Amino acid sequence: MQSFWLIFQLLFCLAFGFIFAKKFPSGLRKWCFKILPYFSYLLLITIAYEFSGLIQEIPHPIEILTTSISIAFVTSIGAFICCYLLFKWAGYLPTHGRVSSDLVLKSLINISYAFIALALGYLLYISFETMHFDVNVSTWHLLLVFMLLIGLDLAYSPLDRSWLNWKILLVPVGCIIGSFVGVLIYSFVNGDLKMKDLIMLSQGYGFYSMSGIVVTELKNAELGSIALMNDLFREIFAIILMYCLGWRYPRAAISAAGATAMDVTLPMVKQACGNDFIPHAMVSGFILSVLAPIAVSMLAVIS
Repeated sequence: MQSFWLIFQLLFCLAFGFIFAKKFPSGLRKWCFKILPYFSYLLLITIAYEFSGLIQEIPHPIEILTTSISIAFVTSIGAFICCYLLFKWAGYLPTHGRVSSDLVLKSLINISYAFIALALGYLLYISFETMHFDVNVSTWHLLLVFMLLIGLDLAYSPLDRSWLNWKILLVPVGCIIGSFVGVLIYSFVNGDLKMKDLIMLSQGYGFYSMSGIVVTELKNAELGSIALMNDLFREIFAIILMYCLGWRYPRAAISAAGATAMDVTLPMVKQACGNDFIPHAMVSGFILSVLAPIAVSMLAVIS
């Protein structure tokens, strides 16, 4: 019953922000939009702080990192290949484009901010431990605020009804199926994790600031750590695929980007794939951003 209450809180905050977005005072809306890009870093700092205490109870922390990278790799590649095959079946040919080194450098700098935030959280924990300060943080309540902000942002996302056609919808479908197939293949190589847990971990779609907290609350700290690092590395692999293959296979690269396609990796979509594929990124990112907390929460409860 407690698990369903936590899921309800997540969905309520997301829906509240989305439904009542236009009833917010304009000044409050502007303030929310200003802090949203930075709120995920605050969340990562608190996650790292809280996980630093929990990680001491986990027997093999290095295995968490290697497992996370492996799952992130197979789910990213799985989404890319599955989307490519779906569009090949639909009769679409690859396209040609080009990328600049300037945006590649900027994207690497942006992703480094996430690791800096994690490092700051760890350093804060070590500092407070050294000074014998007992500081408690509630990542769950911060996540609820973040979900409300996400709902608010989604309500103002420039989606067009003409974008909602079955061809564009193949992009998120490719991500969902490809992520599942990726962990299915991974399960034959690594039998340490249950298949149900692997499926749960595969459905975060790069939404790392949500998945780590949800899995920790509903399952345990070890799986929560894997979920956090897995989705963080999925974003990194998405950036690599976007610049290496996005110019040639734009839809497949957007599929691999998962939920990040409508925010973090959107500038890369614009530059590597072209403006024609912005609708694909917006629709796919929107669907997966809404689906990720629902899928991860439900799968955590039943697994």
